[in-house]
Amino acid sequence: MKVKRILTFCFAVVTLAGTAQSQALPASLVEDAYSRISPAVCIVSYSSDITNPSTGQSSKRNTRALGLLVSPDGMVMAHGHMELEDSEPFNIKVTVGSGELEKEYDAKLLKKPEDVNICFLKIQTDTPTQFPFASFATEKLNLGEEVAIIGLLGETLDFSKSVIVRHVGAILEKPRTTYCIDERLLFGYVGGPVINASGKVIGVIGFDLTPNEGGELYVRSGHPLIYQTDLFERYIKNPPVEGEEQGSKEDAFLGVFTQPLTDDLAEYWNLPQKGGVVVGTVIAASPAEAAGLKLGDVIVSFNNVPVTAKLDRDIVGFTKLVRDTGVGKPVPVKLIRDGQPLEISLTLTPRPKSAKDAGEFEDKTFGLTVREITTDVRILLNLSEDVQGVIVRRVKSGSWAELAGIIPGTIILNFGDYPVTNLKEFQDAVAKVSEAKPNEFSAFCRVGARTGFYRIRPRWNNGTTN
Repeated sequence: MKVKRILTFCFAVVTLAGTAQSQALPASLVEDAYSRISPAVCIVSYSSDITNPSTGQSSKRNTRALGLLVSPDGMVMAHGHMELEDSEPFNIKVTVGSGELEKEYDAKLLKKPEDVNICFLKIQTDTPTQFPFASFATEKLNLGEEVAIIGLLGETLDFSKSVIVRHVGAILEKPRTTYCIDERLLFGYVGGPVINASGKVIGVIGFDLTPNEGGELYVRSGHPLIYQTDLFERYIKNPPVEGEEQGSKEDAFLGVFTQPLTDDLAEYWNLPQKGGVVVGTVIAASPAEAAGLKLGDVIVSFNNVPVTAKLDRDIVGFTKLVRDTGVGKPVPVKLIRDGQPLEISLTLTPRPKSAKDAGEFEDKTFGLTVREITTDVRILLNLSEDVQGVIVRRVKSGSWAELAGIIPGTIILNFGDYPVTNLKEFQDAVAKVSEAKPNEFSAFCRVGARTGFYRIRPRWNNGTTN
């Protein structure tokens, strides 16, 4: 695969009321920036196993994406889509250079940071190599300002490098200053370096933030964002490594779903139009439930910090406030209940394990991969705490489990007359059934709101399903 050099200028024209139009980036500046920075733009190729949630069947998918070399020893940044909930990338390659100088290297995926939706990779080579790399600057942008973005064209154009020019179409002030590009971009520009009028790289292109920063609010917009230098610069200096903690403080957990106190709601409830967060759901066995928080409570102060949320995006600030408060100490909370002020104290606990971090067990005998039930899964499936078991993540095609009708999302409560309340009990049940080798047995499961038995008929004489 030979990478060609194509210089494409796409000038977007927008009208910004009350804002003076910035001058167009000089072609000479863009040309110079492209010459300096484009050698650091590389191609990341990798494979991943994608599971069809309705059938449990897995299929291999090969993907190419933009990478950006950020250190001379081969550190590469790519967008966080490389590592998703149900897919782990493997066979990762990084292609550097173009033409006769093009070379492909093996690469290793490092631990993904929790606070920015970027993946970091490290090129693996036995030969000392000085790679071209991009250096970053921290500079503010203005509304309407033009920026140049280097990316990759599609496969039909041999993933040639390209540069386009766009405007800063919006600036979001919360939960942190975020710049939005005024037009949609092709996938090949995701992760690409963003260059300002001084010819400096001030960030990279992304499409969403992490859940910790309220990413779901930004995904809906569909507008590209600029991940600014200060979001990821520390990870270039100190690369994230599996097993290392990314912060000294545990994320705290309150256990509520909330919405902003809009002026409309405040008027309806005859409350001051100063904002706040309205409790919509209290999670069972959470600090919020223990403290007696109720549906409809309006939180106006948390840990002596005023809560003034009026818009959806303001909720992200409250989430961050809770997360950063710390665990194990009394937290004063001021709220309004039924129109009356009330003060309570609560103690936050560590954030529960999420599905991404859940323990998993692959049973090759019956063709099942199961996972422990975490708090976020309970919320998603509306499961009460008395529902204990393991949840099926994958079912192997043609396996005894598939023939019995078990599908991903099934919750196994009993397996072969052995109760299952956790991952260890399921492993023990599989071992006991495998040792006994019955001609048939049943599994008691829950799918949605319904429960029932599944008849499993192993063919022991034919071996396992692996």
